[in-house]
Amino acid sequence: MGTPLEPREEQVEEVLDRLYEEYPDSTISLNYSNRLELLIAVILSAQCTDERVNEVCADLFETYETPEEYANAPQEELAEAINSITYYNSKAEYIRSSCADIAEKHGGEVPDTMSALTDLAGVGRKTANVVLQHGHDVVEGIVVDTHVQRLTRRLAITEEESPTKIEQDLLDVVPEDDWQQFTHLMIDHGRATCTAINPDCGDCVLADICPSEKGDGDVDLASGEAW
Repeated sequence: MGTPLEPREEQVEEVLDRLYEEYPDSTISLNYSNRLELLIAVILSAQCTDERVNEVCADLFETYETPEEYANAPQEELAEAINSITYYNSKAEYIRSSCADIAEKHGGEVPDTMSALTDLAGVGRKTANVVLQHGHDVVEGIVVDTHVQRLTRRLAITEEESPTKIEQDLLDVVPEDDWQQFTHLMIDHGRATCTAINPDCGDCVLADICPSEKGDGDVDLASGEAW
């Protein structure tokens, strides 16, 4: 069982230092060439792997290019084009509705504010933060996906449970200059080592400062359940 540093700011600093060294090329893993493609890829990525999204989008982005084309695509046609994605029917509806609003209300351009983005169908703070950061170079929050939720709780950086509350809590302890990379580092480490099931604590660069380390720890702080 590792021992987290106190206060939390020191724990975050040490986690960042080690993960920056472990994953020096950490960045977004979705493929896109413009803001609209980024928005659509992120909508599709909810509860789906980036690898699968990239496979689907390779053909999707050749078929549809403009917001109008997505908005005018028949529901059945667009759903069929993304049918290997989780919740593809709902996501097809989100894409068509969002693109209609982009075409009609935003001059065909993906919005550059949190409020305008979250007004689009299927776009919450997580999606909006990704689009702002990687589409508009605007960093005003921390993207909290399942990896960030799991790792920040395991590492005793937060005790909050919902993504919204976790983000607000992290903004107080993660240096603003690291807000964007914090997410990428958590995702990389979550995929490589600190997986949801059976994490590889024996080969983890954070084991000695992680209170959830299962060598001696009894509880996975991410779930609150015993290992």
